Parts: sequence; C-alpha cells; structure tokens
Amino acid sequence: MKTRAAVLREMGAPRPYTESRPLEIVELELEEPGPGEVLVEVGAAGLCHSDLSVIDGSRPRVMPMALGHEAAGRVVGLGTGVESLGVGDHVVLAFVPACGSCGPCRSGRAALCEPGAAANAKGTLLSGAIRLSDASGQPINHHLGVSAFSEHIVVSQRSAVKVPPDLPHEVAALFGCAVLTGVGAATHSAGIKPGDTVAVFGLGGVGLAAVLGAVLAGAERVVGVDVVAEKLHLAEALGASETIAAGPGAVDAVREATGGGAEVAIETVGNAAVLAEAYAATRRGGQTVTVGLPDPSQMLEIPAVSLVAEERTLRGSYLGSCVPAED
Repeated sequence: MKTRAAVLREMGAPRPYTESRPLEIVELELEEPGPGEVLVEVGAAGLCHSDLSVIDGSRPRVMPMALGHEAAGRVVGLGTGVESLGVGDHVVLAFVPACGSCGPCRSGRAALCEPGAAANAKGTLLSGAIRLSDASGQPINHHLGVSAFSEHIVVSQRSAVKVPPDLPHEVAALFGCAVLTGVGAATHSAGIKPGDTVAVFGLGGVGLAAVLGAVLAGAERVVGVDVVAEKLHLAEALGASETIAAGPGAVDAVREATGGGAEVAIETVGNAAVLAEAYAATRRGGQTVTVGLPDPSQMLEIPAVSLVAEERTLRGSYLGSCVPAED
C-alpha cells in the first residue's frame, strides 16, 4: 500500500530548519505486515527532542529514515502469528521493541532489550525486515521500530501496547515517550518514596511528566527548574511545590528550597552542564537520575570522590526503566 511519510535523507542540515527543510514529505511503498507484525493507522504523533537529535546528527542513525517514534493509532491489519492484538484495537507505540526473551527482558529491563537495541541501530523492525521503500525501490529505514511520521506504519507487535479506545490518540501518543520516560524516571528509576524531596531540571514534556511522577509517588517537596517562565508556571499547576529560574544561582536555590539538597534530582535536558548542576543540587546520599540525551561529544565533570565519601548515586534511565506492556 501507499503511505505518505516524513523522510530524512541526510543528517546535519543547518538551522533554521524552516529554511534548510531537512525532512521531505514523500509517498512511500509500505509492505504488508510480516509474521508477528501489525499494520497501524497513525492517529497522532509527537515531535520529540530525540527526533531533532537525529536530524542534527547528535544521535546518528542509518539513512535514509522515516522519522517519528512517539505515537498512537489503530490496528488495521495483522501479520500471521499475532495473538496479542486485533483489528480495531487502539495502541500506543513503544520505541524499544522488547523481545521478551533476552537476558534484560527476562530480568524486567525491557528498555535494554538486546534484539530490540540491535534492530533500532540497524533501522529495521524487530524481525530484521524493512517494510518501507521509495519510488525508486530504495529501502527507507525505520526509526526506533516505529517511523511514526507516516499515515500508516508496520511495526512489531512488541512495539504496540493496547490502550482503551476512548483514550484520544493525541493524549495516548504522549504515553509512548514523554510520559513513560518522565514518570518512569521518578517512580521506577529513582524509586521516589513518600516524603522525599525532588528537583527536576528541565520542564519540557518529559520533565513535566517527571514532576507528575514525583507527585504521584508522594514526594513531600518537588522543585522544578527551567529557563522558560511559562514552563515554571505549568509545573506549579501540575503539582510542583516551587519553581526556580535556571541560571548561576539555581543550584544554591534548589539546595535552600529542599533543606540542604534534594534527595532525588532528575535531569531531562540532555546537557552535561545541566546534569552536573542536578548532581550538585542533591544532598549527601542523594540520587541523580538522567534521561536526557546529550551530544556524544559532551563530557560530564563531577567531584569523583563525592560518589564514595557522600554515597551519592548517578544513574541513567532509558524508557523510564519501564516495561511498556505492563507500565
């Protein structure tokens, strides 16, 4: 069948993108779903910073590629052997197609699925197949097994999670990346407990979801940090106890607001300098969780001795350390 999709043929286009226009909307050939795959009519898709990171080349991927990974839609076709989904089901797409049988999957760490990571790196579906091609017959690689910026997509059934049909697509789509990543960072990766003090650095979609996750987990105090005043106000509306404008004095302000430093800091910006600030804003024994994806050239500098002498913890969180089919 035919589908229109947003295709990136080369990374590193100069900004502003309104002028360089790195994405082109083209008609592609979409093959029928193979074994264990489903055909999805995309109802809504979000533009995530991870998409921009592919466009600017800081997250290198195989080219050409149909972009998009945060989406929801309706199943309209089934490949053989699909048992978990049916035609008409509403689904959210997950950007790591967890196989369910590798070591990380068996231990509950679906975000680290080995076959899923290998397929994402190669630009294929979990099966190893590429179901998209252009008018010349050139294969068009899949973005994180989803390629959501398309009218229709074929994905592994392991990339689709059934959701209630009354949940609007534009809301459901957020659960595929922003909500799963942010809330999961708070509840799964950080393991926030009732009474904890929490600081969230960066209040985009993921950061605001982290605020919600911290509130949900029962944090006593949640402090949001960002450079945009509107985001600070939104964080307060979503339950943040206090917000602080990012800048030279932000770390001291967070430490004062949390009575000597946060027990948990969550960094969502994808910037090594901000991550260092988040780490510095925690107290002795504090934990810093990062979900941002900085450019690979950025290096983190923190006082190494503090990891031992102050028993601080620094950990990464991918997909919110969640199992999409369960969370």
